[in-house]
Amino acid sequence: MPNSSRLTALGGNMASINDGDISLVLTNPSLINDSVDKGIAINYTNYFSDINYGFLTYSHTFEKVGSFAGSLQYLNYGNFTQTDYYGNVLGEFNSYDMAVTIGWGRVLHPGFSIGANVKFIYSDLNDVSASGIGVDVAGTYFNDENFFSTTLAIRNAGRQIKTYNGISEPFPFDMQLAFSKRFEHVPLRFSALIHHLHKWDICYFNPEDIQYDPISGLPIEERKISVFGDKLMRHIIFGAEFAPSRSLSFRIGYNYQRRKELTVASRLSTVGLSWGFGFRIKYFYLSYARSAYHLAGSPNVITITTNINDFL
Repeated sequence: MPNSSRLTALGGNMASINDGDISLVLTNPSLINDSVDKGIAINYTNYFSDINYGFLTYSHTFEKVGSFAGSLQYLNYGNFTQTDYYGNVLGEFNSYDMAVTIGWGRVLHPGFSIGANVKFIYSDLNDVSASGIGVDVAGTYFNDENFFSTTLAIRNAGRQIKTYNGISEPFPFDMQLAFSKRFEHVPLRFSALIHHLHKWDICYFNPEDIQYDPISGLPIEERKISVFGDKLMRHIIFGAEFAPSRSLSFRIGYNYQRRKELTVASRLSTVGLSWGFGFRIKYFYLSYARSAYHLAGSPNVITITTNINDFL
């Protein structure tokens, strides 16, 4: 899930944008540097039904050691009605997930930085619980003169410490490559995220999608070029950001994989598209984003960032 309104609006869950945005370091630890020193980010996402999630992040820089960022994430699944085998109501219960993340980053050379996150994860589902530990590692190359940056990241490498039912489940491991390019004389930035570099075929097979020849009754095979293009596009997420000033920006993104998996064929919709905007009010920067997941609804994301140095 994207954890900030900026990432949500750009369509992905990681970005290579080195402009001091503290809300991006939770997914890209190589952006943890002195530009986000004493930065604070608070995020809230109104997901489907009564599910909601968010995070709180703070960063601090030490001269000889590097920069650190601490984050607290939560996901609240809401209230459930507890019943017995026969449906008799016994009461209510609440379930949630949470993670405490400690990140470190450092600029090794002008134009290159590295970073890592260590995540301690806990999940409570009423009478059962699970825990685990995960690691993110990232490296970013940035060229300020050409307004270009790129990040290679390995995310969610880890394992469970405690399982729900004795069966260990895999982490959502992902290897990602992100690009960002801003024009020199136009306040426009393009970004792209390539995910699941370690796995080519990430298509979900649905038997209902198979089309049959009305005469022979045999399945109609898609052209190899179409199959290749479909599998390739599922790995790529596009985003754009128009910022006429440092205090105002408009964003849009497109997630092809999400559209292919969640769209309803009988009705055209904006599934896969996302948009948002951000603006500054004195020392606070407020961002809002909305991402079209399904005809059933679209999550709303609100992020507030500030920096203690501005008040001082």
